[in-house]
Amino acid sequence: MNNEVAERYAQGLFELAEENGTVAEKKEQAAGLLKVLEESDDFMLFLRAVKVTGDEKKQMIETVFQQTLDADMIRFLKLLVDKRRIINLREILMQYDRLANEKLGIETAVVSSARKLSDEDMERIQAALEKKTGKKIVLRNHVDESLIAGIKVTVGNNVTDVTVKSQIEDMRSALLKGGQQA
Repeated sequence: MNNEVAERYAQGLFELAEENGTVAEKKEQAAGLLKVLEESDDFMLFLRAVKVTGDEKKQMIETVFQQTLDADMIRFLKLLVDKRRIINLREILMQYDRLANEKLGIETAVVSSARKLSDEDMERIQAALEKKTGKKIVLRNHVDESLIAGIKVTVGNNVTDVTVKSQIEDMRSALLKGGQQA
């Protein structure tokens, strides 16, 4: 149910952005809002608070975001307050980001590695992925110390795993299969 709500509101925001030619700008604003949600639990707690009136929530949205969000985005947030859908804000913004990425030809990729990769390494991986996919790639580095060494790149449903961990698991699997057949 919540996913359907998020999709419906994200689609509405996306259609508005398409009409106004502001898909990319709204994508940046949505990313900024997602960052606020990640960094400040207090913001969502305030918006979810039962004892805070809708008018107080809308006034806070206006005050806090008047310099960073356009009028459409502020009206959208106020609409979510009025419709009591502000609880779905994170999912709505993530769905909007997905729709905007499709429209703008952007693919998100996650590079998992045992240690944080350098900017140069990330740029090389990004360039290789853009050449391979023909799309603009936005990379995110996820540190997973269990990988030992190497990288695992996830682009959409495609996973390229060149980690030592996966090689060890492949060898283990091959040895176990060999042991069963002997």
